[in-house]
Amino acid sequence: MIYDAVINNHGLPHNPIKALIGPRPIGWISAISDKGELNLSPYSFFNMLGQNPTLVAFSSAGYKDAIAFVEKSKEFVCNIVTWDLRDEMNKTSTNLPRGESELAYAGLTTAPSHFIKTPRVAEASAALECRWVQTIQPSTVDGQKMDQYIILGQVMGVYIDDQFIQNGLVDTAAMRPIMRAGYFDYFVATPETKFSIARPPKVALRAPHQQQTD
Repeated sequence: MIYDAVINNHGLPHNPIKALIGPRPIGWISAISDKGELNLSPYSFFNMLGQNPTLVAFSSAGYKDAIAFVEKSKEFVCNIVTWDLRDEMNKTSTNLPRGESELAYAGLTTAPSHFIKTPRVAEASAALECRWVQTIQPSTVDGQKMDQYIILGQVMGVYIDDQFIQNGLVDTAAMRPIMRAGYFDYFVATPETKFSIARPPKVALRAPHQQQTD
């Protein structure tokens, strides 16, 4: 099939595009307000953008509490979501009144961060402590501002549960991180599904042909 992604005339019961751009890592974002209110929300539009310095980004549909808190505090934590925390992550997607903690609602606890004031989720196997860099509100091709907000953050510190460091490497599969797909679907990484492919050897580039002159 082929369909117009602007008018979404796919004729299916649900928009299929999130099932195609997936599985996607989940940014479980903890943010704190100037009043000490703690927000914890899962964002499946999340990823790492680069390194040295390391940048991450997450995108929100609508200007939600997490965005307001991050812009005020200028920091946030991205907690890594794993299989054992799937139900708790899902509970934190509930739309609670501002000031009511999603962590408490989901039965989670906090642990202090080392490089920023915003706490991380104590039960998470890993967490990225970030400083806010920029908020982007993109426009459509015809110049209309979208009700979408992209937060860029620089990773200032990293927490990793020591049990997942083996022989000097992080055993990602042992953490069993979960990833978002379309509809109500998720994927989980496991040791059984992990595989490695070595990069091809570098090819020496030949000098460009130079035209001889008389």
